Amino acid sequence: MCFHRQQYVCRRRVEHLKVRLYVGSLSYQTTEQDLADLFGQFGQVVSATVITDRDTGRSKGFGFVEMANDEEARRAIDQLNGSMLGNRSIIVNEARERREQGYGGGGRPQGGRGRGPRDRDGYRDRRY
Repeated sequence: MCFHRQQYVCRRRVEHLKVRLYVGSLSYQTTEQDLADLFGQFGQVVSATVITDRDTGRSKGFGFVEMANDEEARRAIDQLNGSMLGNRSIIVNEARERREQGYGGGGRPQGGRGRGPRDRDGYRDRRY
């Protein structure tokens, strides 16, 4: 049991034990409760989320499930990857960390094409 000074450490330990799983190829009708019920057969589900489009609110066809520990998560992956949920064969694997994205989007690295040499004040050198 955690005591006041150790409570932070205990929470960190619990955070560290959680395993986040990616669940793909979901039907658009799949709900968070459907995911929680399905994964709950293999252990404690900390959270279940279906990712939705920001503008329409419609499911994007994938989601994430957080399981309480690694053993339960591995068992869920082994049993559920390639299984049927509704009328779809779902994909289940350990979620990857998000990649850092630069400003401006567009898929190009910073400093994209079309910029010529610039001086230290950021102004274009007129010789080019």
